Amino acid sequence: MAGVNKVILIGNLGKDPDIIVFDGVKKATFPLATTETYKNKDGQKIEQTEWHNVVCWRGLADVAEKFLKKGMQVFIEGKLRNRQWEDKEGNKKHSVEIVSDNFMILTRNQNSQTDQFQNNNNSITEPTLANIINEFSDTDTLGDLPF
Repeated sequence: MAGVNKVILIGNLGKDPDIIVFDGVKKATFPLATTETYKNKDGQKIEQTEWHNVVCWRGLADVAEKFLKKGMQVFIEGKLRNRQWEDKEGNKKHSVEIVSDNFMILTRNQNSQTDQFQNNNNSITEPTLANIINEFSDTDTLGDLPF
């Protein structure tokens, strides 16, 4: 049976995307913060933030470069990738990245250029968080699952 490698995140960009071009292929990378809130046993509200390294390639990197800015809230779909390498001193390094297949800008009215793009291109929309959650929790679309 085939496996599934699917990641869905909603969070805020930690900085503007970094852009690198390798042999004509564009790569955009940026940190994404996701925050969960819960109450501890004393009833105190606790926020826990996780940072994720997100990578976009080719056309999606072009869109990220043009429209994503630090602080924006985005919805990211992608897959986990583990990378291992040795640095110049021979030390083994390890990294986990989210390779994005798709993203949606959730921040409204960030700038007029983004609004114009979103009105003229259906590939990036501004859904509400409730619509996103409803889309992924609709059990009628799941069909017969083997588990």
